[in-house]
Amino acid sequence: MNSQTRIFSGLTTYALLYLVFLYLPVMLLPLFSFNDGTIIAFPIQGFTLKWYAQLGEQTKMLESLFNSLIVGSVAALVSTALGLFAARAYVRYTFRGRELSEGLVMLPLVIPGIIVASSMLVLFISIGLQPSLTTVILGHVFIALPFAVSIMKSAFDDFDQSLEEAAFDLGENVIGTFRRVTLPIVSPGIVSSLLVTFTVSFDEFVLAFFLSGSEPTLPVYIWSQIRFPAKLPNTLALGALLLGFSILLLLVAEYFRRRSSKAAVGT
Repeated sequence: MNSQTRIFSGLTTYALLYLVFLYLPVMLLPLFSFNDGTIIAFPIQGFTLKWYAQLGEQTKMLESLFNSLIVGSVAALVSTALGLFAARAYVRYTFRGRELSEGLVMLPLVIPGIIVASSMLVLFISIGLQPSLTTVILGHVFIALPFAVSIMKSAFDDFDQSLEEAAFDLGENVIGTFRRVTLPIVSPGIVSSLLVTFTVSFDEFVLAFFLSGSEPTLPVYIWSQIRFPAKLPNTLALGALLLGFSILLLLVAEYFRRRSSKAAVGT
């Protein structure tokens, strides 16, 4: 075995161990959600679906789920719309302050969430906005925008500008060209951005905890329930469903992202 093979084998082993360390605790979540007992420990006392069946009876949980769906949908739409135009400007044009502007857009990725949440809470209260779903939406747009810009920049990077120039030569205006030529080609990237930003918003806890007030989102509701041991099995069942839902959304988003890249290259 030569040195190059040993290095590759060592990196493979490291990657596998890292993935096991990262995802094994998460994989235990759905496992214990089928546990017949209320004590979360091995050995599992039996297999049951009753914790899943009881989820539909919890009104507060359904209300918080509805709140998260509203917040996630609006935040995804707004951040994707803003990210679409920002990404097009960053890819298409050179202007003064472009690098600074792009850096500011990406800044939420490196700022601690607790700092963002507390700062936004102070800001909103100072301008007369009390904690509510509106303030949560504004906060989630702020943290989801970098994801939208990154995805849309990828969609625009390989876009053939000659297609837009051809549309102009044929007499189409800017808005018509954008609607009839640009949007159809980058639409997989738009779908991918919507899915990713929705997932980011739906799963976010810190900002929602600070800004939701008396209208908790689902992560805030889950946090409030895990303090009570009797309600923990239902929370695990709900968490397992959310885990599967999040994985599904990300897989679909990745599919559309790759489709967008292939479409841009194909043009």
